[in-house]
Amino acid sequence: MTRSPLRTLDMAYIALFAVLTAVCAWIAIPAGPIPFTLQTFSVFLVLTTLGGRRGFYTVVVYLLLGAVGLPVFSSFQGGLGVLFGAAGGFLLGLLPAALIYRFAESRLPPLPACLLSLTICYLSGIVWYLLFYSASTDLSTALRWCVFPFILPDLIKTGLALTVSRRLKPYLR
Repeated sequence: MTRSPLRTLDMAYIALFAVLTAVCAWIAIPAGPIPFTLQTFSVFLVLTTLGGRRGFYTVVVYLLLGAVGLPVFSSFQGGLGVLFGAAGGFLLGLLPAALIYRFAESRLPPLPACLLSLTICYLSGIVWYLLFYSASTDLSTALRWCVFPFILPDLIKTGLALTVSRRLKPYLR
């Protein structure tokens, strides 16, 4: 089965939601090596509103914009240095998270699909942090710094994204 090509409207939505993700990433509260942002809210809003396919492309566009140096990441940062820093695993983890959501959305309701994607993002981020950023840190310390403080806020942001998505979807084609 072949997929239909992206329409102009699809590309406009992808661009619009990539910008929304950047704006949400700018809303940040510094907290140790990984800041609190609204980026998780935006990514799950994108996935649940646009669907897995267009949502995945939105995440790709967002990460590419940041990789080439546009200040789309938290604290108005951009460039490969950010992707290879402490939060790099979480940022790059958005790709497999969006891909997992894309394949899970037809098999699972939105909330479990989002939670599965969030778990993938956490796994990617913690592995990255341990292997490439702070090899001297043990797993329990890395979890205390990079995962545990984010679980409750991310669950709230995910629930909010699902609520907003339900309201927004009827207006999008």
